[in-house]
Amino acid sequence: MDLSELRGKYIEAVAKAADEAALEEVRLAALGKKGEISALMATLGKMDPEARKAAGAQLNVLKDEIDVALRARKAGLADAALDARLKSEWLDVTLPGRPRRMGSIHPVSQVMDELTAIFADMGFSVAEGPQVESDWYNFDALNIPPEHPARQEHDTFFMHRAKGDNRPPHVLRTHTSPVQIRAMLAQGAPIRVIAPGRVYRMDMDQTHTPMFHQVEGMAIDRDISMANLKWVLEEFCRAFFEVDKVELRFRASHFPFTEPSAEVDIRYSNVGGQLKIGEGDKWMEILGSGMMHPKVLAAGGIDPDKWQGFAFGMGIDRIAMLKYGIPDLRAFFDADLRWLRHYGFSPLDMPDLPGGLSR
Repeated sequence: MDLSELRGKYIEAVAKAADEAALEEVRLAALGKKGEISALMATLGKMDPEARKAAGAQLNVLKDEIDVALRARKAGLADAALDARLKSEWLDVTLPGRPRRMGSIHPVSQVMDELTAIFADMGFSVAEGPQVESDWYNFDALNIPPEHPARQEHDTFFMHRAKGDNRPPHVLRTHTSPVQIRAMLAQGAPIRVIAPGRVYRMDMDQTHTPMFHQVEGMAIDRDISMANLKWVLEEFCRAFFEVDKVELRFRASHFPFTEPSAEVDIRYSNVGGQLKIGEGDKWMEILGSGMMHPKVLAAGGIDPDKWQGFAFGMGIDRIAMLKYGIPDLRAFFDADLRWLRHYGFSPLDMPDLPGGLSR
């Protein structure tokens, strides 16, 4: 079979195809089911074996050559189309980008990260728990008696119960102390944890909101004392407020879950509206603390005759207001973007230990 004329015809047609549509027409005319080469392949069955073998080899060679030419031309057309598009749709990558407002970190989130970093350096891990708690975890396990005012509806959010539902009541947790009970039951002693999170109480004014944030901590070992508690709180305040010296005052108080108990004040001054921690002649209450009550240890599955520990709790929103000069607690939850842009933090402003911790 002399296929040179057929080869030249289709190779030339492939080369002249101006676009992919024209190239597809050439492919169908040559290699399609009704194409010229396909028709010649159909005649092979009528030939004797020797002629069929020779003609089949020639047709396969021609088919492969045209197929290669078609692929090469298609790639060339695609490259040419891309070049034309790049010339017409150019972009100057040296131009400045469109300005976009950056998000900011809420002061509460920032302070949570800061205190977590500080307490982690002292060996405390973070424990978490549910925000809807049974009254056992929220009250009974913490040695809060049934007649305590905190267990009344004017102070605590109780979950709704349908008529005839006699299950124990559930509440929106009023503190993160239930997390300490759960941590003791899960880990046992010795243990050092902090429990930051949201808590809920029926209160609303310039310095109180129905939902706020709190961090509580505890350390349990065989020889824990109030001296250890004092050191931990002093080192935390020094690192958090970024001052070289702090002075704390422990005042005797009463909390059902600690015995003895103490409220802690910090020395400060306020001159011309500028608040300075660690100096001056004024005192400000910042937290409550004490040695853990034996009944609380027992509720957490820890033998109070072998182990003892301290606990403390403070409002995260309060210390954020104190450190960053925020005057009104309610603004924390107003979702005002102007306020957040003013008091918020850059996502790249990672908390560190600016005050350091002495060893």
